[in-house]
Amino acid sequence: MPQRNQPAPPTPWSKDLAQPKIDDTDYIHSFSNIIGDVRIGANVLVAPGTSIRADEGTPFYIGAGSNIQDGVVIHGLEQGRVIGDDQQQYSVWIGKNVSITHKALVHGPCYIGDDCFIGFRSTVFNARIGEGCIIMLHALIQDVEIAPGKYVPSGAIITNQQQADRLPDVLPDDMEFAHHVVGINESLRQGYLCAKKMSCITPIRNEMNINYTNGNGNGSSVGTGTLTPEVVNHVKQLVSQGYYVGTEHADARHFKTGSWKTCSPIESTNSSEIVAALEGCIAEHAAEYVRMFGIDPKAKRRISPIMIQRPDGKKVAQKSTTGGYSVPAAARVQTTTAANGTTGLTPEVVNQVNSLMSQGCKIGTEYANERRFKTSSWQNGPTMESLAALEGFLAEHSGEYVRLIGVDPNVRRRVAEILIQKPGDRSIQQSAVASPSYQAPVSNQGAAVNTGLSQAVVDQVRSLFNQGYRISLEHANERRFKTSSWMSGAPISATNPSQAIAELEQALAEYSGEYVRLIGVDTNAKRRVLETVIQQPNGKGQGFAPLKATSNGNGVGNNGNSHSAPVYSSVTNSAATNKLNQEAVEQIRSLIAGGYKIGTEYADQRRFRTSSWKTDTQIDAKREADVFPVLEESLAQHAGEYVRLIGIDPKAKRRVLEMIIQQPNGKN
Repeated sequence: MPQRNQPAPPTPWSKDLAQPKIDDTDYIHSFSNIIGDVRIGANVLVAPGTSIRADEGTPFYIGAGSNIQDGVVIHGLEQGRVIGDDQQQYSVWIGKNVSITHKALVHGPCYIGDDCFIGFRSTVFNARIGEGCIIMLHALIQDVEIAPGKYVPSGAIITNQQQADRLPDVLPDDMEFAHHVVGINESLRQGYLCAKKMSCITPIRNEMNINYTNGNGNGSSVGTGTLTPEVVNHVKQLVSQGYYVGTEHADARHFKTGSWKTCSPIESTNSSEIVAALEGCIAEHAAEYVRMFGIDPKAKRRISPIMIQRPDGKKVAQKSTTGGYSVPAAARVQTTTAANGTTGLTPEVVNQVNSLMSQGCKIGTEYANERRFKTSSWQNGPTMESLAALEGFLAEHSGEYVRLIGVDPNVRRRVAEILIQKPGDRSIQQSAVASPSYQAPVSNQGAAVNTGLSQAVVDQVRSLFNQGYRISLEHANERRFKTSSWMSGAPISATNPSQAIAELEQALAEYSGEYVRLIGVDTNAKRRVLETVIQQPNGKGQGFAPLKATSNGNGVGNNGNSHSAPVYSSVTNSAATNKLNQEAVEQIRSLIAGGYKIGTEYADQRRFRTSSWKTDTQIDAKREADVFPVLEESLAQHAGEYVRLIGIDPKAKRRVLEMIIQQPNGKN
C-alpha cells in the first residue's frame, strides 16, 4: 500500500523535514499522497489518486469540511506566497467547505476562499479566488483575482483582470449545487470512517443476516409480507426476462435532492432470494424511501424503477390490470380536457401517448424540482403502460416538473421528450382548438400572415408539416446560450400549421426574455432536420432577417400577398443537375440578409444514422450570385448522399440553422 503521508525531502529552500498535520476526523484514502507541510482541518475527505505535495512551495492549508476528489493535484512554486485568513503566508490556501473536484489542478501561489467549487479538470494558478465562487469544468484561471460570488462557465480562459471583472454573479441555484456536493462528500467521509470500525459496521451486518422463511416449512427464502403481491410479481417478471434487481434508499433530505444510496448488491437470480433481500433492505431502512429497479446486463442500463417504501405512510406503486404501475384509485386524477382546468392529461398528451404506444414505443417518465429543472438534471421515473398510471404519477409529483419519454425498444433510443406538467400550472398544454391565437388561411400559396412570427418562420413551419416532420422548441437564457446548453420547451402537439403557429406564439411569449429555436424532427429517421433560432432576448426579432422576396422587381404588395421569389441563375456546369428547392432558396436569402455565414455538410446512409456529418464547403461570399452556384455544385458532387445547409452566426460563433437540402432518395 502506498504511504499515506511523509515529510518533505531536504532541499536548499527547505530543510526542516516538515510533516503533514491531519485531523483525526479526516478520511485520507491510502491511495493518496500527502507530502510536506500540509495542514488539514477537521472533517476533510481526500479521495483516491490525489497528490498534495508541499515539497517546493510550502506550506499548504485545507480548511474544515472541504473535499479533495479523485485525481486532484495540489502543488506550488518555491517563489510566491498568498496571505491566508489567519494573516500568515502560504503557497496554497484552500478555505472551508470547498470542493476541488475530479482531476482539477491547484498550483500555488494560490488562494481559494470558503464555499468555492472548482470543476472537473479546471486549473487554478497564481490566482486569488474569493469566497463563494463557482468555477465550472475545464476552466483556466491564471494571474487574476476573482471577486467573491462570481461564476466562471465551463471552458472559460480567464488570464487577465478585465476578463475576471466581467464575470457574472453566482445564482442561488449554483450555490445550492455547490453545497449539495459538499454534503454528499461529507456523507462519504462518514461512511468510509464507519466502514473501518467494527463497532460501526457490526450492527449493519447483523441486520443483513436475517433469515426469511415461508409458511410451508420447505426452508426456501420468500417474502414475509412486507412487499405487496404486485411487487413480488414484478420481481418474478424481471427475473424471467433475464434482468438483475437492485435497490436504493434515501432519507427525506436526500430524496428531495435525488441523492439515492445503493443497498447491498443482490447477486442472486432466484426470485425468492431477491424478495428476501428486498425485504431486508426495507427493514434496514424502515424510516426511508426505498426503490427497486431492474438491470439489463447486456445494455448495462436500469429499467422499470418503482418505489416500494415511503416513510410518509403513502401507499407505494401497485400494479394495474394493464400491467403498468399506478397509485391507489383514490389518488387518481380523471382525464379531462385542458379547458376544464383540472390537473388531468390534456387531449394532446393522450393522443401522443396513444400514438407512441401504437408505434410500439415504451412510455417512460422523468421528473425534476425547480432547481434540477433549471440545470436539466432530470430524475428517472417508472415506465408507464396505461394512462391511469401516468395520471397517478403526475399526482404523486404534483409540485414538480414531469416530462414524458417515448423510447423505441428496438434501437433503444428516445423518440420523444414532452413536458406534461409544471409545478405551478393546472395544465401544461392548452388545447389549440379551444382558443387558437392564430388563424391561417386555407390556401398555402405563400400569403403573408400578420403574426408575431416572421414570414420566414411561418413558411418554415408549413414546409416542415408538408414534409411530414414534427416540430418542437428549445430555449436558453444568455448564459446557457453561450455554452449551447439548450432546454426543451413546451411540446408542440398541433396537427396542422395553423395550430402549430398558434402554439409557437404562446411559447415565444412564455420565453420572451430568452433565446428560442425551432426544431424540425424526422420521426422515421429519428433525426433532427432543422435547428433555427427564431427569437433573441435583445429584441432583434424572430427567425433571422425578414425575407424580402420579389418577382420582376415587385416587392410585397399592400394587400399582404407575397409574390414568388425570383429564379436564381443556375451554374452552367452540366454536372450540377441538382436544383435547390424554393424553401432552401428563401432560407439562403434570409441567411445572407442577416449577415450569417453559410456552409454545407454531407453524410452517406451509414453516417447519417449515426449523425456523423462531414464538413464540405464554407462560403464566405455575401452575394446570392456567388452562393447558389457553389451550393449546386456541392449537391451534384454528393448526389447519392445527404447534404445539409449550415448557417453560422460569426459574432456568437454558433450555428443558427441546420437544414437538410438533399436526400439520397432524390428528395430535396
